[in-house]
Amino acid sequence: MPVHCQQSPVLAGSATLAALGALVLYLAKPSGYGKYSESVMPAAIRLPARAAWFLQELPSFAVPAGILARQPRSIFGQPATVLLGLFCAHYFHRGRPFPVAFLFRGFVFCVGNGLLQGYYLVYCAEYPAEWYTDLRFSVGVFLFLLGMGINIHSDYILRQLRKPGEIIYKIPQGGLFTYVSGANFLGEIIEWSGYALASWSLPALAFAFFSLCFLGLRAFHHHRFYIKMFEDYPKSRKALIPFIF
Repeated sequence: MPVHCQQSPVLAGSATLAALGALVLYLAKPSGYGKYSESVMPAAIRLPARAAWFLQELPSFAVPAGILARQPRSIFGQPATVLLGLFCAHYFHRGRPFPVAFLFRGFVFCVGNGLLQGYYLVYCAEYPAEWYTDLRFSVGVFLFLLGMGINIHSDYILRQLRKPGEIIYKIPQGGLFTYVSGANFLGEIIEWSGYALASWSLPALAFAFFSLCFLGLRAFHHHRFYIKMFEDYPKSRKALIPFIF
């Protein structure tokens, strides 16, 4: 175990992430993002979607990058830094106006999670030299990239649904939306599941569990919204898992 590593914050942070995921499922309420935010706050205290997502998720990139910047160059290229690079890469990708209160809450979460993942991988993780050829790393990275591709493609489909200035809802078509209402959420869940497998760590597993709970619940609420909104919504389409749920 590296000398700078303190296990207590890692265990506490991981337990907090897992507990937040369980709490999300227990409350079972829409998150307040997007279509569920209209009645939460007036438009006067919202930010444009792109700016809000950038500000909210900036810490997930900046905090780990700041931790890495303080390290000697000798650690770059090691499995832990490559894994942290994958974690940061997700946050380059991200519309609706976004409530400022949810932006603040998401910002705080991203600070904490970025610190947890970055601290563990830089100060605590120990991988053997052959980790790059380990099946867990190979399959995990494949799943991460697969999930990222699904996520980006699904978000592209959603962005193309409306012309500039349109506010009407439309049924997304194509890609994994053929099978599930939450294709973008499924892609992100696959991403973080792959990250957890590739890093084989408790913080990554806790984050994957939180993502499954949070995004899975959002997929369920989206699916229910679409069914109520559209009489011709495809009957065979599931919420999150093709042919199952």
